[in-house]
Amino acid sequence: MARRPVAWAGAVVLWAEAAGIAFLNWFLGLVVDKQEMSLAGLDPHAMSVSAWIAGGLLGLYLALCGVLLARTAVRDRAPGGFGQAVLISAAVLHALLGAFAVGLVGWLAFAFMMLVLGLIVLTLMAYDRHERRAAGAGAPPSGDGAPQAA
Repeated sequence: MARRPVAWAGAVVLWAEAAGIAFLNWFLGLVVDKQEMSLAGLDPHAMSVSAWIAGGLLGLYLALCGVLLARTAVRDRAPGGFGQAVLISAAVLHALLGAFAVGLVGWLAFAFMMLVLGLIVLTLMAYDRHERRAAGAGAPPSGDGAPQAA
């Protein structure tokens, strides 16, 4: 199984998504600030700063997920407990965003969210299965992930 390439692809896609989310929120914050838009009487400056902070935090979160996937690919071992929890939360986030994206943005956004979800879940499942098989055999893994003949 191609565990490493999937983990690397997931890392690259998450880094691109992190940059895209950060840029989108930066741009939306600028638009709100320049046009002095307000929602229910909120201060336009507070709204733009909130958009910048939210974009930065979400971008950092997605970049961290990309780093975890890249580290998994480099080490060729499953992420630890904290790494698994963060990646599972990213998978849940992408599933929810995909569900919202269908109605709000369209099927292309849904497909992208499902692609990222698939890369994260496939990486987690492939490394988990590989680790369990290696632990069950009592020997170090062969490296190619193929079942060994008896």
